[in-house]
Amino acid sequence: MAKLRKKSLWLLVISLALIGGLMWPAAQWSRQSVTTLAKRHDSRMSPVIFIPGSSATQNRFDELVAKLNANRGNRHSLLKLTVHENNQISYSGEIKPRDNEPFIVVGFENNKDGYSNIQKQAKWFSLAFTALTKKYQFNNFKAVGHSNGGLIYTAFLEDYFNRDDITVKKLMTIGSPYNFSETSITHKSQMLTDFIKKRKNIPTNLSMYSIAGTENFENDGIVPARSVETGKYIYQGQVKHYTEITVTGDQAQHSDLPQNQQIVALLEQYILSKKNTRNTQPTPKDSTPSEDQ
Repeated sequence: MAKLRKKSLWLLVISLALIGGLMWPAAQWSRQSVTTLAKRHDSRMSPVIFIPGSSATQNRFDELVAKLNANRGNRHSLLKLTVHENNQISYSGEIKPRDNEPFIVVGFENNKDGYSNIQKQAKWFSLAFTALTKKYQFNNFKAVGHSNGGLIYTAFLEDYFNRDDITVKKLMTIGSPYNFSETSITHKSQMLTDFIKKRKNIPTNLSMYSIAGTENFENDGIVPARSVETGKYIYQGQVKHYTEITVTGDQAQHSDLPQNQQIVALLEQYILSKKNTRNTQPTPKDSTPSEDQ
C-alpha cells in the first residue's frame, strides 16, 4: 500500500512537472504577446511606405525624398528594402531615433512588368511588411505607389493585408494603370476584373488618392488616363474617401511623375503630417470631390 502511495505521488509530481513545463512557454509567449501589443498600441511611428513601378529599384524615389526633405527641414529618414526572389530581404539606410514619420521604400529583385509578376511582388511586399512591423511595431502607416507600385499595393490590400492591429490610413497611387494599356472600360483586363471581384477585402477606413499624369489629356506618354481612372471601380464606394486628381504641365510624363512638383505638393497636402510649406496644388476633378462617398 505504501509503495502504491509512493508511486501515485511520483506520478503526481511528474504530471505537475509536465504541466508546468507546458505552461511556462505558454506564459512566456503570452507575456511577449502582451508586450508586443502594448508597444504597437503606444507607438507614435506612422511611416510612409513607397513601392516603385516595374523596372525601378529601391532608389526610385530618391529625388522625391530630397525635395520633400528640402521643404520640410530634413525631417524624414530613409530606409530602403529589396526583396529577393529567394524571399530574403536586404536593407540600406536607416530610421533615425525619434523619427515618427520615416520614409521606407520597398523594391524587388524581380521588378518586371506583367500581371503574374505583380502578384509575386505583392506576396514579396507582404514579407517585407511583416518584417517591418515586427521590427518597428507601428500601428498605422501611409502608402504610396508609383505605376505598378499602385497595382502591387492593391493586390497586397486585397490578398495579404488582414490585420486588426495595424491601420493603413492613406493610399496614393501615381500613374497606376489599373486596366493596363486599355483605353476603354468595356475591355477589362484580367487584373482589373480580379481587383473588382476582391474589392471588399480593401479596408473601408482608407482615404485613397489616385493621380493621373497627362501630356495630352489622353495619357502620360505610357499609361492611358482612362486606365488610371478605372481605379474608381475598385476603390470608390469601398473606402472612406476616394479622390481622383489629374496633373498636367511640366514633368507630367510617366517616369517624371514621382519628382513632379505638383505631386510633391500633393504628398505634403494629403499624405504627410504637419506640412511646413504650402505650394500650389492642382485641384481634384469636379466629378470626383475629395470627400467622396
